[in-house]
Amino acid sequence: MVLGPTKKQESREMPKQKTHSGAKKKFKVTGTGKLLRRRQMSGKLMNKSPKQKRQFSKRQPVDPREREERRAHAGRR
Repeated sequence: MVLGPTKKQESREMPKQKTHSGAKKKFKVTGTGKLLRRRQMSGKLMNKSPKQKRQFSKRQPVDPREREERRAHAGRR
């Protein structure tokens, strides 16, 4: 009779990293692994032109200099 792994073998595995709860609300990971973020200044749209409002609705890729740090927060290594 073959049994599965014993308790000792299971406990040697590293625990999974949890995704940062703030990061999962602010960033979206694309299918290719890129991170997208909301644009700045998009909170108060009342007195802005239609062109500005349209541009604010699109997400922007995260800057390459910050990408690795943000990816770690988003649960991707």
